[in-house]
Amino acid sequence: MQKWHALRRRILTPDVAETSVAVRGFHVKSPAAVERLETVGRSFLAGYGAAAATGRPADVEAELAALSDTYRGFAFEGAGMAMGVLDGLPVGHGHHVRDFLTGPGDPHIYMVYVGVGWAMARLPRFRWSRLYAPDPLLRWLVLDGYGFHQAYFHTRRYVHEHFREEHFGWPVDGPSWHASRVIDQGIGRATWFVGGADPERVAALLNGFPPQRRPDLYSGAGLAATYAGGVTRQELERFAELAGPCRGAVAQGAAFAAAARLRAGLVVPHNELATQVLCGSDVAGAAAVTDRAREGLTDTDVPAYATWRERITAAFAAHIS
Repeated sequence: MQKWHALRRRILTPDVAETSVAVRGFHVKSPAAVERLETVGRSFLAGYGAAAATGRPADVEAELAALSDTYRGFAFEGAGMAMGVLDGLPVGHGHHVRDFLTGPGDPHIYMVYVGVGWAMARLPRFRWSRLYAPDPLLRWLVLDGYGFHQAYFHTRRYVHEHFREEHFGWPVDGPSWHASRVIDQGIGRATWFVGGADPERVAALLNGFPPQRRPDLYSGAGLAATYAGGVTRQELERFAELAGPCRGAVAQGAAFAAAARLRAGLVVPHNELATQVLCGSDVAGAAAVTDRAREGLTDTDVPAYATWRERITAAFAAHIS
């Protein structure tokens, strides 16, 4: 059985070289930044491999327990992708993500949903109906994961040539204009990696996009800056300055990162630093803003997820202006 699990892991897990900054052609700010970003990638693949090996949530939890708080969330994101891929295969029971989210994946629900979006990018469209994302609010994070994947692996098209997904068609009951916006959030998050966690480079890339797309892109970059790190206080302050009119969107993304870290019990010093600079509060305070903004949300012609983000952005814009 162990040999079969090792074989499954080897067959299903992407090559770690795919996360190399040199292979991807991403900007190099410093050796320390490269190490940070590549460790994120290796941690993601560690989670993916753990889930691909057996598909059993308890095995994933046990294997990832030794990872540091800084990187364990990325491993659960990778595990979410692997569980989604397993669900999309024509064999098997098809409820890996469901079982994961009712078990050890629950504290990492934000990252698992994003991981399902990575799976979406690797599965044919006719298998998307098997993807498990039942929460009507958080299901939109699947498209954040999809957007990140596309920008990370198809960087020229999605980041440099500014390709945008139109009439996306998922979720089937959701407006396509909103799907495009959430995909942009993921593209912005990936751009933090493409730009090597260099605020000047990241802002230059984001400012090359049409103005109407920038708030969503900056939101994603703010999330990555807070969750992944790799920057000093001075660099965070500079990124906030460079965001200009998108400053509130950066804070919104940072608050999402704070909420994800806090729920998972993975808050590290960098997260506190980033929320202090970008949100003007500690992690708990930033996460509390996201919680308050969820109160009374309902889907109308505008998805509740869009209203949620707008409320958070407005709350921080009033505070930091």
